[in-house]
Amino acid sequence: MKYGVIGLGNLGGNLAASLARNGFDVVVCDKNPAEVAALTELGAAAATDPAAIAAACDAIITCLPSPTASETVLDQILTTARPGSTWIEMSTLGRDDILRLSAKAAAKDVRTLECPVTGGVHLAATGDITVLVGGDHDLFAVHEPALQALGGKIIHMGPLGSAAVIKVITNMLAFIHLVAGGEAMMLAKRAGLDLTKAWQAIAASSGNSFVHETEGQLILNGSYDVAFTMDLALKDLGFAADFSAETGTPLAVADLVHEIFKAGKTAYGGAAQSTQIVKLLEDALGTDLRAPGFPARL
Repeated sequence: MKYGVIGLGNLGGNLAASLARNGFDVVVCDKNPAEVAALTELGAAAATDPAAIAAACDAIITCLPSPTASETVLDQILTTARPGSTWIEMSTLGRDDILRLSAKAAAKDVRTLECPVTGGVHLAATGDITVLVGGDHDLFAVHEPALQALGGKIIHMGPLGSAAVIKVITNMLAFIHLVAGGEAMMLAKRAGLDLTKAWQAIAASSGNSFVHETEGQLILNGSYDVAFTMDLALKDLGFAADFSAETGTPLAVADLVHEIFKAGKTAYGGAAQSTQIVKLLEDALGTDLRAPGFPARL
């Protein structure tokens, strides 16, 4: 089976590389020729555009920054896609988006799996990222070997749309933990504690989180380089707000964090690292959260 990968950014490039390293027949394309060249060095073939990939492949993976980008690329894919082929959407979309776009694909006899991932770009690079799957079980079974090459944990959440919901929930929690973790470390700093020891104590406590263990290190280094932007964080928090309204579920903490991220974008721009949300507090207090020995990248 031949897999096409469209979108070779921080996440998509690592996912395509995992497929190539594990012996899958892979074709790639991206607007950035350098990203394509890096994948061809690993044995992937290059295609000129999404339509060319769809014509050549049994399954087409997309990893793109927004629902608008996904729909634009899907429209190109469907001009040449083989009947019975599969669209594997690994971007983060809202549930309504994936259901609407999968119906468009089905009209062209293309089946859909939604497979958003969670855990961070560093885990995608090692093939250990978690893959959240929504779609028919028989289709999941067909592509499970490829998904196993991409991730460490593969969780089939249920029908289409279910993976979109849980991905938004996990990202919402991550942003909450990021803001709360920054406040905790600032409290430690201004109380006179050693930040390295404070980080270690939190990591070994009931107050620990995955975000503290990972992104917390980038904040203490001062690089903030998590390869995830303020704009992407705001997109996902917007999806959470939509689900809140749809289900009648109040999200008092998430709503507050959403407003904080809006302030972060105003201060640093949408292309700033999402971890720079903690810099809002650092700048407001004139107090940095730096400690020696922490990495610039995960």
